Amino acid sequence: MRSISVPVLTLGLLAAAAVCGPVAAQAQQPPAQPQEQVKAQAQDVRDAISGGKLLFQLRPRYEYVDQSNKPDQANAFTLRTLLGWETKPYHDFTGVLQFVNVSYQFNHNFNSSAATAVSSPYPTVPDPSNTGVSQAYLDWTGLDKTSIKYGRQIAKLNNLRVLGDVNFRQTPQTFNAFSLTTTSLPDTDIYAAYLFRQNTTQGTQFDTQTPVVNVRYTFLPGESLIGYGQFQDQPNTGQNAGTGFTDNSNRILGVRLDGSHPFGEKWKGLYTAEYAEQTPYADGNPAIDASYYHVALGAGWSSYYGMLHQEKLSSNNGLYAFQTPLSTLHLFQGWADVFVVTPKQGIVDTWVNAGATVFKKVQLYGEYHWFNSDFGNINFGQEIDLSAAYPLAQGLIGKIEFADYHTGDPTSVTGKPDVLKLWLTLTYTF
Repeated sequence: MRSISVPVLTLGLLAAAAVCGPVAAQAQQPPAQPQEQVKAQAQDVRDAISGGKLLFQLRPRYEYVDQSNKPDQANAFTLRTLLGWETKPYHDFTGVLQFVNVSYQFNHNFNSSAATAVSSPYPTVPDPSNTGVSQAYLDWTGLDKTSIKYGRQIAKLNNLRVLGDVNFRQTPQTFNAFSLTTTSLPDTDIYAAYLFRQNTTQGTQFDTQTPVVNVRYTFLPGESLIGYGQFQDQPNTGQNAGTGFTDNSNRILGVRLDGSHPFGEKWKGLYTAEYAEQTPYADGNPAIDASYYHVALGAGWSSYYGMLHQEKLSSNNGLYAFQTPLSTLHLFQGWADVFVVTPKQGIVDTWVNAGATVFKKVQLYGEYHWFNSDFGNINFGQEIDLSAAYPLAQGLIGKIEFADYHTGDPTSVTGKPDVLKLWLTLTYTF
């Protein structure tokens, strides 16, 4: 097990990435802001449709997984196609319709479903074949600096830790929702939404009743204070295996301070301080009672930077741990996706990351994690994550990513096998 033939060039890129910084996919992202520029209005419906623009993306990917408790390695060749159309505004209404198709190429030497993760001899690559509607919404911008959307859409907050689109997976996560985004108040971004159906990366759907609100106040350029709330009335959150409760409905309330402060022409200080609490909501189990914090401090010079982080998802005495079932989980606690469900003992993740853009266009990134439990004194192990990305042509980006997780205490204690993953991805966006 754990043997992989990787070209020397690939190993060189990965080694370089160990000491360098984040590619665009890892960047922290605020909610999508309404368009402030005035767009020309269509004369009629025909003009609105014909004057629109194509939405098109191809993303072929190879994913390799070697997992210590599986006899076979996963070799997944998948292709994501996003195809859609955005109309020209008509009476301040814009329509978006987008389809997604995920297909297998060459072979199917991997397990794609969480339902067969235990029985399959292959590790899981959770990208099932799928064809469906990824987005279908109307967007009204008749109020100044305000966007109101209704329909199937992307919903995400801040750095995607609480609510995200899980864009790393071939089928993105979307929601049937009503949302409002406005920048009409000075230095303030407000996002409010009511989510009533979750469309998952597995192509499944969950009914939900989830109001969301996020208020961002930018007190200096690149520095902001954020308050947020997510009220998830949804008994089946997709993470029941980690809780064992019949109703996982929960409320998350949090505050986040985040920024990059300049010191001179090239130097900048980087910081994050975030705290949140999770409690029962609607008929959620009363044992749902946990907290979260993330503190980070670092510095940047020109295109180079590095940071030291600690993130804690606390445990309620081993009964329940802080969960974020609607987030982009892949970006957190290591890319090997070992902790997509927080163990009941909780997680304390201490990690360093560093990054840079070199040779003008090559984006390099690296993280190293030390995982421990919040309750029960468990050493969950370590993980290294590395990536390199390069724009190969107009609209085309090539990317190499690598993750290597090793359990600390024996697997019989942690419940976690050793996992090694490699991704080779091309993304073409029209």
